Amino acid sequence: MAVTYHYPALWGLMLILATQSLPADELEQRRREAAHPATGVARLQELARDADWEVRQRVSRNRRTPTDLLHRLAGDAHPQVRIGVATHLDTEERTFLKLARDPDPSVRSVVARFEYVPASALAILAGDAEGEIRYEVARNWNTSPATLRQLRDDPLPEVSQMAQLSLARRREEAGE
Repeated sequence: MAVTYHYPALWGLMLILATQSLPADELEQRRREAAHPATGVARLQELARDADWEVRQRVSRNRRTPTDLLHRLAGDAHPQVRIGVATHLDTEERTFLKLARDPDPSVRSVVARFEYVPASALAILAGDAEGEIRYEVARNWNTSPATLRQLRDDPLPEVSQMAQLSLARRREEAGE
């Protein structure tokens, strides 16, 4: 008994599969474009409105993304986009102040740990309800001495001890 192959049916199946993969290819193309440093500002602004959060996250991490667009993305619905803004080297103080009040503790935690965060944002985070975030503020080198003195009186012993240790390290480095 001979087996007969119906190539037209196979061809039709291949055509269906190929057209179904097009949206995924388009999505990957947008994701690559959002991350690419040669992507122009106008295109980055378009991609910042993309329905896919990963596209918006890649825009938030793109070194060419302008500061006003980063500020807008700091209000994005997805926390990973806001985290991308929090770790961008061009993020401005006004944007860090916005992120320091973010409703998601994971975003605030990243801000508290970021080495380039301004002291003004850390001062806000020193009053955070989450003890782990206050601990990260006490560890951050950019935290002002005034904020560290405030954290010395924190109700959590770990935070208080870290603030004291950070103050002692600063005095030691200053040669006091």
